[in-house]
This record gives sequence, structure tokens and C-alpha cells, in this order.
Amino acid sequence: MTTTSAPAGSQPGDPLAGQPGDALPAALEELAATADELARTVDRVIRGKDEAVRLALTVLFAGGHLLVEDVPGVGKTMLAKALARAVDGSVRRIQFTPDLLPSDVTGSSVWNQEHRAFEFRPGAVFANVVIGDEINRASPKTQSALLECMEEGQVTVDGTTWPLERPFVVFATQNPVEMDGTYPLPEAQRDRFTARISMGYPSAQAELQMLSEHGGAEPLDELSPVVGVQDVRRLSDAVRGVHAAEALKQYVVDLVRRTRAHHDLRLGASPRAALHLLRTARSRAAMEGRDHVLPDDVQALAVPVLAHRLLLTADAQLSGRDGAEVVTDVLRTTALPSPR
Repeated sequence: MTTTSAPAGSQPGDPLAGQPGDALPAALEELAATADELARTVDRVIRGKDEAVRLALTVLFAGGHLLVEDVPGVGKTMLAKALARAVDGSVRRIQFTPDLLPSDVTGSSVWNQEHRAFEFRPGAVFANVVIGDEINRASPKTQSALLECMEEGQVTVDGTTWPLERPFVVFATQNPVEMDGTYPLPEAQRDRFTARISMGYPSAQAELQMLSEHGGAEPLDELSPVVGVQDVRRLSDAVRGVHAAEALKQYVVDLVRRTRAHHDLRLGASPRAALHLLRTARSRAAMEGRDHVLPDDVQALAVPVLAHRLLLTADAQLSGRDGAEVVTDVLRTTALPSPR
């Protein structure tokens, strides 16, 4: 019996395994070009935030979900809306408020008088891109309505499970928990977000440019879709074929396990965090046109992927430490993977 080997860069079970040898490089070349075009498109609305935009695109092609946390007015929702506008798919926005119900998010069964039977009315999560605005202003009960759909890509209502169409991406914004009228996200909810970013205030030049360009027009009206949802799904599948050496996977595991033993933490990163770190590292490599992951990819993404999942001890909080500093410590003390 004759056997054929998988193309270079493919792993057993990869969606591109068994395809022609140039299938993966061609897809990665297309992905890099698409990511650059998306970044340029979003930059017309969000000036001077290239790093945040690139990270958001990394999460998009990794098939994950993004949490944008910062003070009001710095462009959190504008970033989410611009990314959603650039992808030609269904978009739904959920304004999280204290009186929002879980059924408003997932949907509910409604009695149909004509057919004398209950029928399912889909909620706002039935879309390719869901914008969750100020997610931490809703109660924890309503926040938990996103748990199943974010992790499993499905919704269960009254014992019936309804699948969500891929790609399914949640771009959520939140204000710092110190703000009035907010509820901290539960640990299980934070762990489902692939990465967290902070926008920060724009530079003086970017802010002046914003006043000149956006003072008399709505910038989102000028945006046109760059990529369709089918292309996003196909390119996300290509990301899974990016090669990650065993030594690099061990490096990811070492980083995550060191957080669990860190003296400043009472809860370290989960196994899901390790999966998300590797997926985003593959996505970053693909966006740069590479078919393999480098330690630099892991290091660049460790803070946004891991920091928001960590729970500090009381002493660490009193001393002013935060999750990003702990992850930086772990990166500094963890040995890099050795070349073969």
C-alpha cells in the first residue's frame, strides 16, 4: 500500500493535511494580505492604534473572542464596530445593562397561537460578529448566558441545542471595575476571552487628526467590507495548519504552569489559556506570512492572552502588582525552547 506524506507545516488532523504541498503557503499569503487590508481599513476609523488593531485581527483569525477594557471614550466600541463593518457577515450588537435578561442574549421559546406550539426565537448571539458593549454592566447571571456559545459555538434553550454559524466572534468592551455600576466578570467568563487589550488615550497628533477627520462625518459610513465570512472561516482553518514544534509547545506549557505556582497568584492560567496562546501564536505567524511559530510570537501574545485570567493574592494587590507584571516575570524566568 502506498502512503503519502502531509505537506510541510501540516500536522495530523490539520484541515489542509493531504492537500497539495503549496495549499498552505498560498492560504497564508492570502491571509497576510487580507490582514494588512483589514488593518488599513480599520485605521481610517481608529488612528494611532496599530498594535491594538493587529491584535484584534490575530484573535479574529485564531477563531477567538476579544475583550477591550479601558475608560469611556477612548474608542473601544468604535474599534469593535469597525472590525465588524470590515467583515461582510451578520452583526448584532448587545447593549449590556443591569436589566438585560439571559433570554435577550440567547433567545427564548415563544408560544405560537396559530400553530399551538412553542417556537424558538433566536437571540442576539445568532450572528457572525457579536458586539457586547459594556459587558460588565450586566448582572453575572446575564453575563453567564455567553459561556456556552463562546466556548462551544452553540446555544441550548429548553433542552434543545442550536448551533451558531462560523465564524462566531464576540468583541466585548468593558469599563474598569472601579467604575460605578459595573460587575466584575466571573473567572469562567474571563477565561473564555482569548485576549484582552487596552486602547489607551491617543497621541496628541492622532487626537488632532481625529478632530479634523471625524468632526463633521461618521467615519464608519465610509467603511466597506474587506472580507466575507466564508473567507474568514477558510483562512482561520489555514491558521490551524501553521507548524508549531514540540519544543515550542513545551514552552507554552512551561509558561502556563509557572503561573500556577507563582507566589503572587491564587489562580494561574488554565489549560484553555495554553490552547488560546498557541492558537493566537499560529495566527500571528500566519499574518506575517510564516508557516511556523517562533518563540517571539508566544512572547508577544503572552500578556494579552494570559494576564486577564490571573487572580492575584491580597498582598500582591496591596503592593500594586497586576497580571501583566506577573506574566512578564514568568517570561523572564522561563527558558526559551532549545533549537534542534
